[in-house]
Amino acid sequence: MVVSAAKSRIRRKLVPIASALGVTAALALWTGTGASSAATVPSPSHVVVVILENHAYSQIIGSSSAPYINSLATGGANLTQFYAETHPSQPNYYAFFSGKTQGITDDSCVTIGFSSAANLGSELIAAGKTWGSYNEGLPSQGSTVCTNSAGKYAQKHNPWFGFSNVPTSTAYTFTQFPTDFTTLPKVSFVVPNLCNDMHDCSVSTGDTWVKNKLGAYATWAKSNNSLLIVTFDEDNKLSGNRIAAVVYGQPVIPGSSSSTTYNHYNLLRTLEDMAGLTTHAGNAATASDITGIWS
Repeated sequence: MVVSAAKSRIRRKLVPIASALGVTAALALWTGTGASSAATVPSPSHVVVVILENHAYSQIIGSSSAPYINSLATGGANLTQFYAETHPSQPNYYAFFSGKTQGITDDSCVTIGFSSAANLGSELIAAGKTWGSYNEGLPSQGSTVCTNSAGKYAQKHNPWFGFSNVPTSTAYTFTQFPTDFTTLPKVSFVVPNLCNDMHDCSVSTGDTWVKNKLGAYATWAKSNNSLLIVTFDEDNKLSGNRIAAVVYGQPVIPGSSSSTTYNHYNLLRTLEDMAGLTTHAGNAATASDITGIWS
C-alpha cells in the first residue's frame, strides 16, 4: 500500500509535466525508458575527409597495392556497400558537398560562385563552425584557376569554388595543412593532385601518399576524438559505382564494418550531424546517418 500510494503521488505530479512536455515525454519520465532520441553519431573534434579518384571497391579493399588504406579499414570501419551517384567525376563532388549535382554533368571548369545553394561549407560557417579544404597543387590560397599543370591540379575536384556562400579564402594549398592538428577546422576536405589521387597514377602511389601525408593525423585522431575518412568520387565505370569508404579514429569501433547501402548523401548527412548542424543540404535532408560503426 505504501508503494501504491507513492506511485499515485508520482502520477499526480506527472499530470502537469504531461501538459507541458507532451504525453510521450511524461511517460518516459514515469517508465524510465527515456523518450528523447539519443545521438546516433559521435561528435568528433575534427574530421578530415580525403577524396581519391576513379577506382572500384574491389580495386582498393583487399588489394595488395593499397596496404595502408586496408590497414585503416582493419583498424577502423569499412563501409562495404558504399556508392557514388553518377559519372563523370565532377557531379559526384558537388553531390557529396551540397547534396545535389547542381546541374553539373561534365568535368568542365565552372563559373566561380555560380550557385548559392546550401552546402557543407556554408552550413558550417553559418553555424559558427570552422571549415576548410586543402588542395594539392592549388597555386595559392583561394586561387580560382581552372588547372595548374605544374601542380597537377584540377578545379573539377574542388566543388567549393562553385558556391558564392563559401569564401574562396577557405580553400588552402595542401602545404598549409597544419602539423598541429588541434588547429584543423571542425571539418575539412583534402584533395590530392591528379597523380596522388590515383586518377593519373597507380593505386600504390595514392596509397603511399595517404600514408605519408596523413598517417600522422590518423594516428593522432585515434587518441584525440577525431576522424579520418578515406573515400572516392566514383568507380572505374565497371562495378556499379561501388567505391571504398573507410572511417578511422577514436570514435570508431576497431575492425567494424557495415553492409548497409550508403552513398555520398549519407556521408554528407553524417558529417552535418556530427558537427551538430540543424540544417541539411539537398538530398542529405532525407538521407540517413551512417550507423553501426561508432564506439
